[in-house]
Amino acid sequence: MANDELRAAALESKAWPFEEARKLLRRYPPDGGAAPAKGHVLFETGYGPSGLPHIGTFNEVARTTMVRHAFEALSDVPTRLIAFSDDMDGLRKVPDNVPNREMLREHLGRPLARIPDPFGTHESFAHHNNAMLRDFLDRYGFDYEFLSATDCYAAGRFDETLKLVLARYDAIMAVMLPTLRAERQATYSPVLPIDPKTGVVLQVPIEVVDAAAGLVRYTDPNDGESMTVSILSGAAKLQWKVDWAMRWTALGVDYEMAGKDLIDSVIQSGKIARVLGAKPPEGFNYEMFLDENNEKISKSKGNGLSIEQWLTYGPEESLAYYIYREPKRAKSLHMGVIPRAVEDYWQSRTAWADQPIAQRLGNAVHHVHNGAVPADTLPVSFGLLLNLVGVLGEGANEAQVWGYLANYVADADATTHPELARLIPYALAYHRDFVAPTLARRAPDDREAAALADLDVRLAALAAADEEAGAEAIQNEVYEAGKSAGFDPLRDWFKALYETLLGSSQGPRMGSFIALYGIDNTRRLIAGALAAR
Repeated sequence: MANDELRAAALESKAWPFEEARKLLRRYPPDGGAAPAKGHVLFETGYGPSGLPHIGTFNEVARTTMVRHAFEALSDVPTRLIAFSDDMDGLRKVPDNVPNREMLREHLGRPLARIPDPFGTHESFAHHNNAMLRDFLDRYGFDYEFLSATDCYAAGRFDETLKLVLARYDAIMAVMLPTLRAERQATYSPVLPIDPKTGVVLQVPIEVVDAAAGLVRYTDPNDGESMTVSILSGAAKLQWKVDWAMRWTALGVDYEMAGKDLIDSVIQSGKIARVLGAKPPEGFNYEMFLDENNEKISKSKGNGLSIEQWLTYGPEESLAYYIYREPKRAKSLHMGVIPRAVEDYWQSRTAWADQPIAQRLGNAVHHVHNGAVPADTLPVSFGLLLNLVGVLGEGANEAQVWGYLANYVADADATTHPELARLIPYALAYHRDFVAPTLARRAPDDREAAALADLDVRLAALAAADEEAGAEAIQNEVYEAGKSAGFDPLRDWFKALYETLLGSSQGPRMGSFIALYGIDNTRRLIAGALAAR
């Protein structure tokens, strides 16, 4: 589509990335055409490497990238995206899902980038977790720049803003103290010196000695010694909300989203950014992901999906698709959502090609692929693949699946259908690990047995006919067998088919499944079900 046509449609689109991008246009009027003094619009995402990255971490980069692309469709102003790791944070608790937990316990309170890697593969715990995050972001192809808090602090990149924090210390305290309990007010400090004796991040009250020189004074909580130290070049860090505002100010961040649980932090950090003379970034607060027990996903608990787990059972684009949808509604994030996400992604991808511009811009796949949605389609659905693998049973392999696909797709091979070839291993893996252990075919009752016997006769007649029966013809016979047996509603008949033939309470469109699996093979399934009575 022409660029001006796309921009005109994007300016009116109700898709949330375009709504967010229009905030940035208003930030730099007129109409986003005026670049900020730094010459670009800066997007940022943050990551706390106190635990292993999970999809909630990836979520922010993916969604922020979608907003970035939407802005680029509306404006010619250059953009940058920073993935920032808060690896100067002190380790407050040992995560449940890491090895060598006793070793980590010895380093509680120290900055994450100064704690040995419990996995034994990297320079520090933070380096290990940062590497895991970057590995996936690189694999997915995100255009981003990685920044480490440790590196930025140590290199003096934040020093001038740290001096500003000290110069406006009283104003920052005036923002923070009313939000704290009385006992916390007595000990709160926005500046956290790193103890030169123990390496621990100290939570102690401080006195500003010389703001221009970056000097503060505090009393050592261990031995009572009065300490006058510099907070520059990595000798201290800032308390979370002040640190966030300092970073926005020092880097010139224009856009950053955050979870709903950080609404208060966004408000307070925005106030502190204004104290420091900066305009807080645009952004919105998204709802949290929940596990299968409707509990908030936590890096330290490890109760969410890892990036690697999703990619074992579904392709990258299905993950991005799931993340795009309804960001302000809480959603479950567990193994059970993957097949549906794959299925929905492909339905949306197939529909995109024939949609007018306005609908395309509201289609999730437009944002997953930044408008360059691949044209190829699937000859069978992912759900149908899963059901086929299910009836093939233990030991099913790709060659067998392709063999059955030949019943349904004339040119079924990996060269002709590369996208289908990508999905088959996912279907095999998901069935093996999550579906097979739950399958339990039950014996049919009297009415179900009579209907199955009738369906068997009907399928035999179709097989004997001169023309090869298609999915629609088979589906009609399935309907007729259910009607003749008195099933009302017919969904009870289909549920019976799923439970007696496939071992599940849910299943595919039976006409398509039988066409794929083969009439003779389906008749053998029916015979097995009748023999089980």
